[in-house]
Amino acid sequence: MQWSVRRQSSWVQLAGHQGNFQLSEGGEVLKRFSEVEAVCLQALMADPLRPFVPQYHGSVTKGGESYIRLKDLLSGLKNPVIMDCKMGVRTYQEEELTKAHTKPTLRTDMYQKMVKVDPTAPTVEEHKQRGVTKWRYLQWRDNTSSTATLGFRIECIMVRDTRDFKKMLTPAQVTEALLSFTKSQLHILVSHLLQALDEALKESPFFKAHEVIGSSLLFVHDRTSQASIWMIDFGKTTPSPSSVQLRHDVPWAEGNREDGYLIGLLSGGSVCGQGTINLVPIENLIL
Repeated sequence: MQWSVRRQSSWVQLAGHQGNFQLSEGGEVLKRFSEVEAVCLQALMADPLRPFVPQYHGSVTKGGESYIRLKDLLSGLKNPVIMDCKMGVRTYQEEELTKAHTKPTLRTDMYQKMVKVDPTAPTVEEHKQRGVTKWRYLQWRDNTSSTATLGFRIECIMVRDTRDFKKMLTPAQVTEALLSFTKSQLHILVSHLLQALDEALKESPFFKAHEVIGSSLLFVHDRTSQASIWMIDFGKTTPSPSSVQLRHDVPWAEGNREDGYLIGLLSGGSVCGQGTINLVPIENLIL
């Protein structure tokens, strides 16, 4: 089943990657090639997480551009509803922080994005420079969303229109958005329980050995009995140093390489199971 232009448009708008996707035949989607992501996807095809990752079919060159070939996640669904949740307590790599300290590069485009959301967010100096570093922008974006408080944030929900969920901070705000995703049909929320994914993550050699940064969980349902959860976007997922044993369930501090992925999964599981969030604060999750 091919993606229609409308369906592909919905996917691209949701993921925020306009220009990175191309239509394909045979139930596939072409995503602009990333060596980091391709290596991750290849490894995940032989990992316990495989059932939660889009089928990877290698790469292809089209129009002079290289693309990753992925399964069409909307195939067979009627009027699918899609939600993208960015996972983890940070969406920037530690290398980006180091670069910001040693070789800061000002980004005018990111400054403009920041000002568009909150004109008071940049410092006086940043206003004068009309630019911010990439790390500064990503840190600000994390801190103005539930990324920093719940370990995940809702990037977008695609139904008939879209809303901006990036500034959601409180459990109540996130719960309201998740309920809007299912139109308060809790039986669909129950079908999204993340227990199976949690078990697969804990059995996964890949997960144990990688910092999962900037990756999303894609929730899909079509208001019938069909529902699925997919791990997507591995362009910033890299092997952790051999000297570091990641836990994924503790807060990040500079140098510890933790991504907090399981913190976000716990938060999401609480919402999906109860329609409410009843969580231990992140600062109390250090075991």
